Amino acid sequence: MIHKDWENRPTMKQIKCVHANAKKYIVNNKLTPGKIYNVKNETEEFYFIIDNSERIGGFHKEYFEEVAQS
Repeated sequence: MIHKDWENRPTMKQIKCVHANAKKYIVNNKLTPGKIYNVKNETEEFYFIIDNSERIGGFHKEYFEEVAQS
């Protein structure tokens, strides 16, 4: 039941949104291109981040690029 405490989990890495042009779903009200998001969980296809609604959302990896850790 990992989904119950995702918002409080440590950040795994940071990713930057590169676009919000979805073919099938509306994501432009949840993602902002150029904004950095904290990844709370990751699967092969999706990143689970705290989106613009301040809630956890799962998004295809195609919308993001990884930010280099310094």
